Amino acid sequence: MDKLWCLAEVDIFQDLSPTDLEQIAARAPMQTVGAGAVFFSPECASEVLFILKRGRARLFRLWSAGKAFTTAILRPGTIFGEMVMLGQQMQDQYAEALDACVICLMSKIDVQALLLSDPRIAARIAETLGRRLLEMEHRLSSTVFKSLTQRVADTLLSLEHTESHAVWPFRQPHHEVCLTHEQLAEFIGTYRETVTKALSELHDLGLIELRRGRIVLLDPEALAALVQA
Repeated sequence: MDKLWCLAEVDIFQDLSPTDLEQIAARAPMQTVGAGAVFFSPECASEVLFILKRGRARLFRLWSAGKAFTTAILRPGTIFGEMVMLGQQMQDQYAEALDACVICLMSKIDVQALLLSDPRIAARIAETLGRRLLEMEHRLSSTVFKSLTQRVADTLLSLEHTESHAVWPFRQPHHEVCLTHEQLAEFIGTYRETVTKALSELHDLGLIELRRGRIVLLDPEALAALVQA
């Protein structure tokens, strides 16, 4: 029942009948991944679609000298992986669990038989992928046109929005982002020291509060105004 409940909370499976969910659950084995574990790497040759049911994960690439660049932070309900027919390609990316995660895995055959054959699910997958493309375009635009402090503020607002809409019971308190300075720097694509300086500026303006492993957004409206300035 827990597995069916988690699948029912995934956007692409909303409104499916218990029978439909049972059929998908039977073909999507669960895997538990400990925090900090890398569960996908460029060396993985097979096509696989992941459904993140619990916890948070991140996708990242390695720069020269082994420095990581986070391309996405994933919340419960997210689908991702190496599945060309869905437009899902990891492209030299790694997947790492930020928290203890529970994921479901689906093969190419099962995706074709259970997901793409259902017009409701196929349409929602297309909508999800379109949203991600818009998010990537927004991040690229922010990188080009915004100052670093504006980029940090914009990123915090974006991450807080997705965390506040995460699947229960992993929803974080409202207006809070659970990331370290290092993790935030890897997501923005800069150095930890630079991000720490920008966070200090936002703290001095009374817009955020810094806690261990967490950043509290005290005034989201003022942060949004700063981003648009």
